[in-house]
Amino acid sequence: MERGLVVDREAKYIGVYIPTKDKIFTGIPRKKVLKKTKIYAGDYVLGKILDNENFAIEEVEARKNLLKRPSVANVDNAIIVQTFKMPPFDSLLLDNLLAVYEYLGVEPVIVFNKVDLLNQEEKNQFEDIINIYKDAGYELHKVSALNNEGIEDLKKYLKDSISIVAGQSGVGKSSIVSKLTGKQLETKEVSKKTERGRHTTTGVRLYKFGDNSFIADTPGFSKIDALMFMDKREVPKYFREFLRYSCKFPDCMHTVEPDCKIKEAVKNKEISCSRYKNYLKIIKVDLGLLSGICD
Repeated sequence: MERGLVVDREAKYIGVYIPTKDKIFTGIPRKKVLKKTKIYAGDYVLGKILDNENFAIEEVEARKNLLKRPSVANVDNAIIVQTFKMPPFDSLLLDNLLAVYEYLGVEPVIVFNKVDLLNQEEKNQFEDIINIYKDAGYELHKVSALNNEGIEDLKKYLKDSISIVAGQSGVGKSSIVSKLTGKQLETKEVSKKTERGRHTTTGVRLYKFGDNSFIADTPGFSKIDALMFMDKREVPKYFREFLRYSCKFPDCMHTVEPDCKIKEAVKNKEISCSRYKNYLKIIKVDLGLLSGICD
């Protein structure tokens, strides 16, 4: 049997990429497959080529993960696209996304787009943000999809993997995917009034770039709540810099507990105050705790 990758899933259509043919076939699931499982983009499937257009799906391989928003299986990386402006940087959204993808077992990669728009003062402020996330231990890339800046380095990093692109509308997700893949995706200009983009993506499609690299363009969104995915007591495990410290109590929530090494690290500027502030927002705790810590 041939092994393929589901690269297109919209309504009843299933597009299966077969590497040996370097071609996308229309996937036709056998009844035994339909009875056992639903098929998602990112699924690896086994089956037989019926003719020049159709592929019979006999089996769906076990998944290492399955994301629901968007519905993609076997994801290696989540490319979280941000901008410093147009639209303005949203640190709370970023920190929610970082925690969620860590929880889901997907490697988060922060990509700041539109760096060509920054003046010198903005570049200085931007570098402060960059340092916060680099110091926390995250992979970070600075790009300009407009000028092709940083795209090749990002492409090399994503080699041999399945990636999704996440982030608020208007940050240039489709533009980045277009530059990586060489395919022109539909994009919309950011509204001058709201500084937000519009949804331009429907369904889920994986675009091939390189020999064994695939990336999905996904709908934009403006809000996400980590507590929709995990209990608040789990959130501290998904702030990377917190894991460098051991508090007196193993289940310390880094709020009111005594001998908390995280609060001490924030006070000593070893952990970013903005990250700690967003952590408190995520777990829905009174920001009055910042008094005396972030002064």
